Amino acid sequence: MQADDSQTPGDFPSHLVDGYKVFLSGRFRAEQARFRNLAIKGQRPTTMVIGCCDSRVAPEAIFDAGPGELFVLRNVAALVPPYEPDDHFHGASAALEYAIMALEVEHIVVLGHAQCGGVRAFADITANPDTPRLSHSDFIGDWIKMLAPAMERLGGAVDPENPAYLQQLEFEAIKLTLSHLRSFPMVQVLERRGYLHLHAAYFGVSDGRLLALDEESGDFRPIAAGAHAAAYEESRF
Repeated sequence: MQADDSQTPGDFPSHLVDGYKVFLSGRFRAEQARFRNLAIKGQRPTTMVIGCCDSRVAPEAIFDAGPGELFVLRNVAALVPPYEPDDHFHGASAALEYAIMALEVEHIVVLGHAQCGGVRAFADITANPDTPRLSHSDFIGDWIKMLAPAMERLGGAVDPENPAYLQQLEFEAIKLTLSHLRSFPMVQVLERRGYLHLHAAYFGVSDGRLLALDEESGDFRPIAAGAHAAAYEESRF
């Protein structure tokens, strides 16, 4: 017997209800065994992705990951604070600790992206300290202050209107998060022993290009360049 959809609370977003129906009739129907297995045995992802909460940059979509395959932490500008055990609340650090100590992930990927609003906001505030939009916020303004060392590493005049400058700042923000991850003793020990591997990547929202950081050179280089080029090839028909 089919349930009565009229029981759905009237203020629940209709587009989410529609999406859930598609999920039930499509992916859930096709993968019921996987969901049951995950419910019984729990999750055992081998990879944690630390990404931005920007709605355009979903790690599961970018890496074509199914349920249970990625442990994902998303926040503004894909930042992780340095190791600071104290009496305050540390959501990012707690997620990192759980991924490493409980799930025993083998890889952590810091995923930054183009047109990052958090990075742009920090550049705006630095160039124009009286910007009211975020400089007097309760939480975001303080959060993105973590980007200060990234901006200092870049050097030169802050130019929030220059796309090239913002991209370089986005790159430095990713490197900053990597350095913060390595301030955690558990990360230091496991990386040194070869049980944990840190990576960094950068996603182009407009063109779908994915870059990975070569830590030896400090440069971001294309991933799967051939597959990316093929995606742009015109159809012969």
